[in-house]
Amino acid sequence: MFSSGKTDIGLRRKVNQDTFAAERFAPDAELFVVCDGMGGVQGGAEASRLACAAFCDVMRHAVPDIIAAAESVCSDGAAIAARRDRLCNRIPDMLIEAADAANRAVYEAAMADESLKGMGTTLVALFVWGDYACGINIGDSRLYAVTDNAIRQLSHDHSYVQYLIDLGKLTPEEARTSTNRNIITRAVGTAPALEADIVSVDAGLVGRAVFLLCSDGLSGMLTDAEIAAVVRSAETLDAAVDTLVDRANAAGGTDNITVVLCK
Repeated sequence: MFSSGKTDIGLRRKVNQDTFAAERFAPDAELFVVCDGMGGVQGGAEASRLACAAFCDVMRHAVPDIIAAAESVCSDGAAIAARRDRLCNRIPDMLIEAADAANRAVYEAAMADESLKGMGTTLVALFVWGDYACGINIGDSRLYAVTDNAIRQLSHDHSYVQYLIDLGKLTPEEARTSTNRNIITRAVGTAPALEADIVSVDAGLVGRAVFLLCSDGLSGMLTDAEIAAVVRSAETLDAAVDTLVDRANAAGGTDNITVVLCK
C-alpha cells in the first residue's frame, strides 16, 4: 500500500486546526484519519489533536489482535480467507468504538477547561485491510474514491447545506457559494453522545482506486473534477498531495488544508 499526506495552514488562518494520521499495522493493513477542529484558535487545534490521538489509540490496540486471529487459524489459505471475512465484520463496530473514544476525549477536555468549552472537530477515517476497506465520518471532512474515469464521494457531509441539498432546496453548485456552507450538523466532542456514519467501500474499488481523505479546506476550494484531474495526472501520490494543497491555496486558501491519499 502507498500513501502520502500533508497539512497546510492556508493563507487566511493564524493557526492550523487540522490533524491527520496514518497507522500501518501490517503490509496490507493501514488506517488513515483526518480531523478538522473548530471552537476558537486554541480549542479547534486541541479538539482535532485529541480526537485523532484517541481514535488511533483504540485502533492501535484492537487491530493487531484481529490480524493475528485471521492468520493463526491454520495454514490453509481458504480457511484463513474465510476467517478473515468473518473478522472484517467486526471492523465497523471497532470504528464506532474508536469514534466514541475520540468524542469522550474532546468532550471531557472541554468540560474540564473553561477556555475550551464548545470545541469540537470533524473526523473522517478509512481502514484498509487487503481488499477490504471501511470508513467512518462525522462532520464535513470527506472520503473520496478516484478512479480512471470517475470521482465518487463515499462519505456524506453532515452540514446544513447538505441537509438543504438532500431536501432538494439547494443545488450542489449553490451550496459551494452559500454563506451557510461552514455550518456542520454533527461534530466530535460537542455532546456526550456521538452519531457517526459507517462508510462501506466496494471491494472492487480497493485495487483500482486512489482514496482521498481531506478537510473542507480542499473540497471547499476545488471542485470534485479539479481534484480528480490532479490525482490522475500526478506521477506520484506525493506530487498529487503537493499539487492539491498548492491549488487550494491558489484558489484562495481560506481555510486549513489537509490531504491524505492512499492506494
